[in-house]
Amino acid sequence: MKRAMSVAGAFYPAECGEIESMIAQFNSILEKALVNSDVLAIKPRAIISPHAGYIYSGFTANIAHRLLANSKPKRVVVIGPSHRIYVPGVSASLFDSYETPCGDLPIDKEYIKHLMNLFEIEFLPQAHAEHSTETQMPFIHHYLPQSSVVELVYGDIDPSYLAKICEAILSDEQNAIVISTDLSHYYSLKEAEALDLHCLKAIHDLDVKELHNGCEACGKIGVEAIILAAKALGLRARVLDYRTSADASGDTSAVVGYMSAAFV
Repeated sequence: MKRAMSVAGAFYPAECGEIESMIAQFNSILEKALVNSDVLAIKPRAIISPHAGYIYSGFTANIAHRLLANSKPKRVVVIGPSHRIYVPGVSASLFDSYETPCGDLPIDKEYIKHLMNLFEIEFLPQAHAEHSTETQMPFIHHYLPQSSVVELVYGDIDPSYLAKICEAILSDEQNAIVISTDLSHYYSLKEAEALDLHCLKAIHDLDVKELHNGCEACGKIGVEAIILAAKALGLRARVLDYRTSADASGDTSAVVGYMSAAFV
């Protein structure tokens, strides 16, 4: 069975060449804008990446995925919130491969079964037409084409339980984690920046209390989980990029916030 693309042509291009061109453009802009190129040598164990349309959040996501490639993980576990259906807990994609416009990525089913033995994780096929996780996969195929992937879609779950799953994943040095989230939705630019600042500060400081002081990330459970896991494992967080949809659209009346971060 193949985990088929569900949002190609909507959230990201359906043609491989268009994706490759976008990534090249993102990197060209990044390299020209960087004052300190040392950031490009970071080797994260985990990243946070947004999941909106690439024209809005692709630049922000690309920075994190480019850095993740430095770590050369054997396996990338992508964790994102369910937007389409109610998920009681966590669902893992027990398909054979993951389709992207540039080719399929192998899914590590044996590792999924290992996680299922350790934690309460199910396979709910209907949960896996999820854009929060799917939008990460073309970046993984570009930067880490030899890696296998695991897709975890969560819904109603305690962040501390998800944190334990993250800790178990990161206990293997060959693993990396991608936490998928966008930030505030449809506030004015000024309001969005004020709310999103709580998210950025919480991640930078690994401060769960600050996360609940106004951050409105749609993947806040995943963000809290990776903060808790990072603290338990002695990782530090570095915020890589922040912007809003207004940077692409020019509309400041109702924006969505995006950020990326690395845990090292």
